[in-house]
Amino acid sequence: MPTAGQSGKTPPRGKRADAQRNEQVLLAAAAVFVNSGVDAPIRRIAAEAGVGMGTIYRHFPTRSDLVVAFYRHQVDACAQAGPTLLAEADSPFAALRAWVDLFVDFLVTKHGLAKAMQSDGGGFDALHAYFLDRLVPVCARLLDAAVEAGEIEPGTPPQELMRGVGNLCIGRNSDPDYDPRRLVALLLRGLRAG
Repeated sequence: MPTAGQSGKTPPRGKRADAQRNEQVLLAAAAVFVNSGVDAPIRRIAAEAGVGMGTIYRHFPTRSDLVVAFYRHQVDACAQAGPTLLAEADSPFAALRAWVDLFVDFLVTKHGLAKAMQSDGGGFDALHAYFLDRLVPVCARLLDAAVEAGEIEPGTPPQELMRGVGNLCIGRNSDPDYDPRRLVALLLRGLRAG
């Protein structure tokens, strides 16, 4: 049982060991999935995470379980970054631009997701709904803050901006010389006020 410190408050508890292993596996999956897509060998993810195959299968019994957990983890990280960027950036538009960069990183890693999820009936639909529920409000908040600061023109729906960014990222999978960031930067410049 934790004891109270001099301040009288109980010190925060660390993460449980299994939660730490899950996070370690998900971070390793991030590195492997970014480089090889969702079809990357589980053995390689285990090696990157420094855990055995049994540990991965104990926490993620199927590939689609691991893929879903990985993408939920990525969506959560992207969602949590929005308010932080807004609080720390020089301006709301700078926060929006930084968040869109993170969103592009996320989109570039998701190649092969639909194929990996085909074996899991409604899994892809549920994941897409989770994606929208978590990220659309964050994008909306960033857009609203930039409008309120007079940095961008009003009237851009968050889903429209996210879809536009997503469409610009599609060509990345088939052309390694294609850099979606350049076109996304042009898209964001088009939002600027004045």
